[in-house]
Amino acid sequence: MDEQGLEDAAILLMSLGEDEAAEVFKQLEPKEVQSLGETIARLKTVTRERVDSVLSRFAKEAAEVGSLVSDTDEYVKAVLRRALGEEKANLLIDRIIQTSDVAGIESLKWMDPASVAELLRNEHPQIVAAILVHLDPDLASGALKYFSDRHRNEVMIRIATLDGIQPTALRDLNEVMSRVLAGGTQVRRQSLGGVKPAAEIINLMGSSVETSVLDYIREADGDLAQKIMDNMFVFDDLAKLDDKGFQALLKEVQTESLIIALKGASTDIRDKVFRNMSSRAAETLREDLDSRGPVKLSEVEGEQKEMLKIVRRLADEGQIVLASGGDDEYV
Repeated sequence: MDEQGLEDAAILLMSLGEDEAAEVFKQLEPKEVQSLGETIARLKTVTRERVDSVLSRFAKEAAEVGSLVSDTDEYVKAVLRRALGEEKANLLIDRIIQTSDVAGIESLKWMDPASVAELLRNEHPQIVAAILVHLDPDLASGALKYFSDRHRNEVMIRIATLDGIQPTALRDLNEVMSRVLAGGTQVRRQSLGGVKPAAEIINLMGSSVETSVLDYIREADGDLAQKIMDNMFVFDDLAKLDDKGFQALLKEVQTESLIIALKGASTDIRDKVFRNMSSRAAETLREDLDSRGPVKLSEVEGEQKEMLKIVRRLADEGQIVLASGGDDEYV
């Protein structure tokens, strides 16, 4: 949803009142709640005309909707297959339709990384891997940073080699979720895990942890490490984006975030940024970079991660094509 859509949704929720808005929030995903909450907090004042416009459009669109479909599962499948094609849709359908079967794990999405790590710290790496593959890569990577090096590395190897969740692992997973989260009951076999999810998680860990994990995996299985690297897209790989894709990225990044991210960037990345801006904007950015004092490495890596998230989103939307770690492969 774009900025305009978020603001319209926020205005509609504020118009509903606290009780009704709370009921709506219960139906949303954690990231949706966060985005809407931040937008509501930012909207200090809204004109009467804007409110009337939003409510009028909502009433019109709601009136045009007839009865809801009788079989929502089949409706979701049909819509996704028409929009995304058979292969991509099937990957998404498994996650959507099976969400109710992993309610205990879903509750982890509302926690911060430190809390997730604390809950899973003493569990077997196989169980941790089976749980983390259900989470967004940024949450999974954040939680793994709180693990010891050895535990984190063992978990990552299991994520990278996970080919679905076997029945024995499912029983263990159910026991863990029942004990720790009081949530899981029955979970179907799911095609989660593998090289790509492992690469996405490692991408978001930060350079120092990333190196440690890859070195460990390389010692255990060199071919596996290479496959993971071939699926990774790190900050330096931004130089491989074509100019059109790079310009699409720059439109999504706030200037302040860009300045901090570039403090730790290579000359190639900086030059590519300057080339894809107007001469005046590039000159201003150079001056801001020169005048900015030292920035903590954690802040630099944090902003670079945010840029990589934007890149992934733009790639998923088809606006850009990502060259992976392997020169002749694309994701």
